[in-house]
Amino acid sequence: MQREELKKLIRGIIVATPTPFNNNLEIDYGKMADMTKWWISKGLVKSKAVIKCVSLMGEGPQLTQNEWPLLLKSVINAAEGKVPVIGCIHSTDTKKSITDALIAQDLGATGLQVSAPLFNDPNQDDILRYFEALSNAIEIGIMVYQTPWNKYGEIMPETFKKMADFEHVMAIKWCQANSFEYKEMKQLAPDFNILENGSNISECYKLGGQGFLDEQATAYPEFDLKVLSLMENGKFDEGQALWDSAQPIRDFYTKLVIRSGGQARLKKAVMEAMNMPMGHMRPPSLPHSNEEIIELRQILHRIGWPVDK
Repeated sequence: MQREELKKLIRGIIVATPTPFNNNLEIDYGKMADMTKWWISKGLVKSKAVIKCVSLMGEGPQLTQNEWPLLLKSVINAAEGKVPVIGCIHSTDTKKSITDALIAQDLGATGLQVSAPLFNDPNQDDILRYFEALSNAIEIGIMVYQTPWNKYGEIMPETFKKMADFEHVMAIKWCQANSFEYKEMKQLAPDFNILENGSNISECYKLGGQGFLDEQATAYPEFDLKVLSLMENGKFDEGQALWDSAQPIRDFYTKLVIRSGGQARLKKAVMEAMNMPMGHMRPPSLPHSNEEIIELRQILHRIGWPVDK
């Protein structure tokens, strides 16, 4: 697909999906397909949302080379073209990344989330070569994951500007950078779909952004769809206030990781608290305790989420 066509597809709410496991910690592909159909029924559809599989939040790095393509395929099949589906690349090697990208493309993915090859300690030229090679090898979209918390993962504005020449690099998962100001995003908006991966949703849209990521969209899609509607209609303050109302959920993550880490813990805890359990995390992350779920349900009650439905 061409760049402009891809930009029409990879925008809106980027929904990171949890990976459902059974009691033996094997993937429940049937449940993943059922949940995909449920998310679509709730309004997470083309032009409003993108389903993102095998991400860090979805325990992607914990899946085997045989498992992740089957999981991605189960979602693509269930989606039936009603919502774009993207995968995630976790390799830091160009050759392996291209191999995995081609697998995702052949399965029918619309695009991929890809970060810089962090653990190779790349400089900006290395990052450019990495994304150029990947873009040249595939025909689906690339959403670049800006990861400034790793000193080798922060991509500078000048580097992004050069990426505008790469046909399939068309979106940026934007995180607040360390070395430049948030407002510098504006200069990139004409060439890329900027997708906010933090809490500055209104600022992102004011600067030309085209969407946002929320790890809780799988549990209560109506919340994120309302935020999206407000932002797209220019009601930035109202949309930001609604987004901020869910901050107690995000704050609860810092408490969860004291007992056990893992980015999927909050996502799966919220799903369980909303009566949609997706199974435990794979080790070394620990299962949620009853006390954690009870406390989280109390938080959801306080902010008005429909816990008892």
